[in-house]
Amino acid sequence: MSRITPPRLILSRVTKTFGGVRALTDLSLEVAPGQIVGVIGPNGAGKTTTFNVITGAYRATSGSVLLDGHDVTSEPSHKIARAGIMRTFQNIRLFSDMTVWEHLLVAQPHTGSFVRRLLPMRFSNPKTIERAEEVLEFFGLGDVRDRLARSLPYGLQRKVEMARAVTARPKLLLLDEPVAGMNHDEAETIRTLMLKLREGGLSILLIEHDMAFVMNLCDHLHVLDFGVLIAQGKPDDIRTNPAVLDAYLGRAA
Repeated sequence: MSRITPPRLILSRVTKTFGGVRALTDLSLEVAPGQIVGVIGPNGAGKTTTFNVITGAYRATSGSVLLDGHDVTSEPSHKIARAGIMRTFQNIRLFSDMTVWEHLLVAQPHTGSFVRRLLPMRFSNPKTIERAEEVLEFFGLGDVRDRLARSLPYGLQRKVEMARAVTARPKLLLLDEPVAGMNHDEAETIRTLMLKLREGGLSILLIEHDMAFVMNLCDHLHVLDFGVLIAQGKPDDIRTNPAVLDAYLGRAA
């Protein structure tokens, strides 16, 4: 008898309000281990709010967020990160005075004061260095390891931000528009990396407006409109869903 693997992430009837404005209404979704799931929809649909609720930046007004069956709905962001959820942002957030190598070192669990975290080369242990080297090679960032991350071209900055998140060994990786502003070749590189991460068992939840990218990558899609889930399913089902065509994708002339 086969054993059913429980979901990595479960959002159950999550609602988020800001005063009298409902940003999310009864949103439920799941991400299985080793699955890539997309959240799509027009601007203002509630996609980033969903990420903020999952990571503890916002607390859900009602509903629950479970990671591996554990309720993290009311946990602060740092505890949720330690539990295994890491994210990137729509607007790149890198340290202005740190090299690529240093970004990978500070992403890992450290003991000691914050000052020690700002001096990673001196205080890192061999396991920390080994993990950083592993991720550096995986993302193909060896040639720029000693350059300031913020000085790199846009596409490489995106890779550094993703690599920093992966270095922390997350169970679930949230990517907010990972290929925004990239050309086709850069986006294809990111797609290949994401597929390799999935092969390694990492669960990925992403927001993205590049529909060709999403349709050729995701195992499952959830479509939001004004904070309401209007459709979910496999990419082939979503691309022909009448409600999605009307709200977001548009119909062919």
